[in-house]
Amino acid sequence: MVALVMVTFAVLLLIPYKRFKAGRSERVTVDDFKFGESNNVPPDVSIPNRNLVNLLEMPVLFYVACLTLYVTKSVDAMLLFLAWLYFALRVAHSLVHLTYNKVFHRLTVYAASNVILAVIWIRLFQMLAK
Repeated sequence: MVALVMVTFAVLLLIPYKRFKAGRSERVTVDDFKFGESNNVPPDVSIPNRNLVNLLEMPVLFYVACLTLYVTKSVDAMLLFLAWLYFALRVAHSLVHLTYNKVFHRLTVYAASNVILAVIWIRLFQMLAK
């Protein structure tokens, strides 16, 4: 959980870096962000913001599962492995998204991370049903 939070904050810091850099080179103006991001914002500037949104959507279910497992003392080696695998897939998704951004690669990693998240939740339900 903490590792994924750190990745999320790293992406958050990338947003102002990209925006200020684009502003200094006059590729964007302040008004381009007045109501979010306008169509004038170049993709390389807007993608970090979109990636942050991705890191705040499905991972919420990961955080809830992790906290539930921790509180109920239900963590086992398999769940720990799955959690690290989920983390690795989310990092891979962000790396693809923030670098070369090939949609099929990004979708594949994203889908795999969601399958792992579903397995974590199935395992959580099994542990809680005992």
